[in-house]
Amino acid sequence: MLQSLVEQGRADEADEIRSQLEGLDREIEKVDFRSANIRAGYVYVISNIGAFGDRMVKIGMTRRLEPMDRVRELGDASVPFGFDVHALFFSEDAVTVEADLHRRFADKRVNRVNTRREFFYASPAEVRDVLSEVAGNLLEFTEEPEAEQYRLSLQMAESEKDSVIVSGGDRE
Repeated sequence: MLQSLVEQGRADEADEIRSQLEGLDREIEKVDFRSANIRAGYVYVISNIGAFGDRMVKIGMTRRLEPMDRVRELGDASVPFGFDVHALFFSEDAVTVEADLHRRFADKRVNRVNTRREFFYASPAEVRDVLSEVAGNLLEFTEEPEAEQYRLSLQMAESEKDSVIVSGGDRE
């Protein structure tokens, strides 16, 4: 088929299809690797200061091809704001990395009854320090959460409070 496109003078279309096929081959290789290596996955460190304050993080892992899907899922309607990502990285042994982090923060675990709840009383900086020991060099770690909706909500609430005070002061 590709040769036929080239013969018809449609080499650009053939190149585009060839590029798409190469991309699909790479994705198939990733899936094959993950299925053969069930310990592989993404480790993530996330927080939600609007819901839990600035001294609580969730340390988890996912095997999903798109790890941000998991983060978005966690920030669904059950919490008032979405989660901020501090670290998200691929590891061939994500199971061990996650278990090591959970072990190192065991004394800071929020729910000590159900250990599948992976929340810890820790700052992102504390996790970063331990994570660099456990996983080596991190490509990227965001210490300060963006928390855009939370911060905008605070500003709006403050603005509304100020307008109530101003309008309330004008009444007699």
